[in-house]
Amino acid sequence: MKRRAEPFWWSLFGAGGVMSAMFLPVLLLFFGFAVPFGWIDVPAYEGLRTLLDMFLVKLLLFAIVALSFFHWAHRFRFTLYEGLQLHRFSRTIAFLCYGIAILLSVFACYVMFVL
Repeated sequence: MKRRAEPFWWSLFGAGGVMSAMFLPVLLLFFGFAVPFGWIDVPAYEGLRTLLDMFLVKLLLFAIVALSFFHWAHRFRFTLYEGLQLHRFSRTIAFLCYGIAILLSVFACYVMFVL
């Protein structure tokens, strides 16, 4: 029996959808509307820096970003398969979509934990 990696990619897709749906609207509301429109005071740089220096906060932000990349990759892959009917390039499309998601996740990890 041949093992397939499809359940693994579907689980990353589902986790990315959940993380994106739960956290991105809150971040968008806070940093995209509440602060620019003056509904709340602008957070001090030192306070945000202290918050972002915490390991758990970095880990949560990394999870949001990385899983969102995999959510995008899975959606884009099936958009190309079903929407544009590019079934003959299925392996190449899967390799490129998930490869880009992996590379962007590695870059996000580097930015959040090394820089």
